[in-house]
Amino acid sequence: MTTVRIYVTYKPSVFDPQGETITNSIHALGHQDVKSVTVGKFFDVTVDGDQVEATVKQIAEELLVNFNMETYTYQVLEEK
Repeated sequence: MTTVRIYVTYKPSVFDPQGETITNSIHALGHQDVKSVTVGKFFDVTVDGDQVEATVKQIAEELLVNFNMETYTYQVLEEK
């Protein structure tokens, strides 16, 4: 079994309202050195089989990602 973390974030060209709100709040706390915050989400998926990359790609592209606004990457966390 392989555990993979799929990261989904906004494309750089898409406005991130949550990230902007968090950045403004951080500035209000006095941390002017923080220039920006990007908000995203991740999914940990455990796959049993040899086709891990194909499975992750299909799940991400057909279910998890809205390609009009988002992009994804993934990282293998654990292989057993």
